[in-house]
Amino acid sequence: MGFVARLSDFLWNPWLLTLFLFVGLYYSVRTGFFQLFHIKLWLKTTVGSLFRHSEKKKSGGLTRFQALSTALAATIGTGSIAGVATAIFFGGPGAVFWMWVSAFLGMMTGCAEKILAVRYHQKGKNGGFFGGPMYYMEKGVKSRFLACMFSLCCVAASLAGGNLVQANSISTALEASAGVSRLWVGLVVALAAGVVILGGVERIGKLSERLVPCMALLFIGGGLVVLAHHIDAVPAAFSSIFTSAFGSPKAAVGGGLGYGIAQALRYGVARGVFTNEAGMGSSAMAHAAAQVKEPAEQGMWGIFEVFVASILVCSVTALVILTSGVYDMDAALLAIQSGTVTNGMLGAPLSAAAFATVLGHGGSMLVTVCLMLFAFTSLVGWSYYGEQSLRYLTGTDRFRASYRICCMVMIVVGSIGDISLVWQMSDIFNGLMALPNLLALLLLSPEALDLLRRWIYRGNDKSNARLTEQWHYVRLRPRRKKF
Repeated sequence: MGFVARLSDFLWNPWLLTLFLFVGLYYSVRTGFFQLFHIKLWLKTTVGSLFRHSEKKKSGGLTRFQALSTALAATIGTGSIAGVATAIFFGGPGAVFWMWVSAFLGMMTGCAEKILAVRYHQKGKNGGFFGGPMYYMEKGVKSRFLACMFSLCCVAASLAGGNLVQANSISTALEASAGVSRLWVGLVVALAAGVVILGGVERIGKLSERLVPCMALLFIGGGLVVLAHHIDAVPAAFSSIFTSAFGSPKAAVGGGLGYGIAQALRYGVARGVFTNEAGMGSSAMAHAAAQVKEPAEQGMWGIFEVFVASILVCSVTALVILTSGVYDMDAALLAIQSGTVTNGMLGAPLSAAAFATVLGHGGSMLVTVCLMLFAFTSLVGWSYYGEQSLRYLTGTDRFRASYRICCMVMIVVGSIGDISLVWQMSDIFNGLMALPNLLALLLLSPEALDLLRRWIYRGNDKSNARLTEQWHYVRLRPRRKKF
């Protein structure tokens, strides 16, 4: 475990953290902070479109909302519930601030990923689409090496982060709230996931679009009830977040021990990336399956995805934990220093304990149910990501059955594994997966920005068309023939 922790810290500190933030900042600056100053446009394109008309789905592939739901299902569960609690425990309240920063910049990183994923997606035999970063690396960057590197890391990440972490969160939550054996939880979840995975991406999309909106509203609604009860503690929570983000808020445990900026930054950005997956490229595979003509239009759903997963759900979780009193800074630091951290101190159990301060046992069950459903849909979503990557590497579907069996085995292993080790392994594979994707996003930035500019320019809103005039350094380029 010591080696895994050192490898994780070496990978993330500090250059990979900086690279994630740099790519998001680069796209934000080049678009004039589009995610902030043109919030009306991307909300109108995403949420607004759901009220204007219903999408008609053709055979094969996913609707835009199904693609969004599948991507959200792979992030909200463990990232926004268990991941936030883990980040606060190991990085202090300041980790929340850096998660916000990561999410704000990641909105434009996610936008670029989805634009390029649709631009280079492929049409399957059943009439649907498939794609992802490996295809824009091969076709756009002209690098088969980067594409294979990404795909190989994605297969590993789907088994470690996509299965181990999700299954671990489900089993620990059920053990804490209902005393259910973690082994039995793993076996049942593995069998249920296998049934859904057999139906392919369309069954995954249908499941996600039914579960994700209901569970997101249920979790946010329950969190707002808890915050309303602890409303007097909200200002102090915000104060600790901003103070701890730039240094230790106070000396603790024997006078000198406290959370530092490096810890807050490391866990905040790492958990933020795991929450919204912006920069990793995984959720781009779900969006690549969407039936949409304009790549930039799907990019708006990429912005909305990060906003919901990190800004909304993540903030509710963090504030509930910090205002409820279940998190004790001195106790957390002492446990970290002495090596006595237990499963009940962090992750899903910490979030459940926070909700229980107001809602009682019902609060624990609310978190448990939401986490179970989100994590379950995340399991099947990540299995799709892994299958697509394996398909790209081998050029065939012959190994699909073996991969699915491996997924089910990893679910059982993750259910009974050590939570700290599981999260560290997830960080390692997420980082290795993100490296080629972030490089590709920088190399293909002129094309991504050009596609976004063209889409805005063709719009009917003159105020949005004028936005393109601000990007005088982004030249209109002839569209390349679609592969």
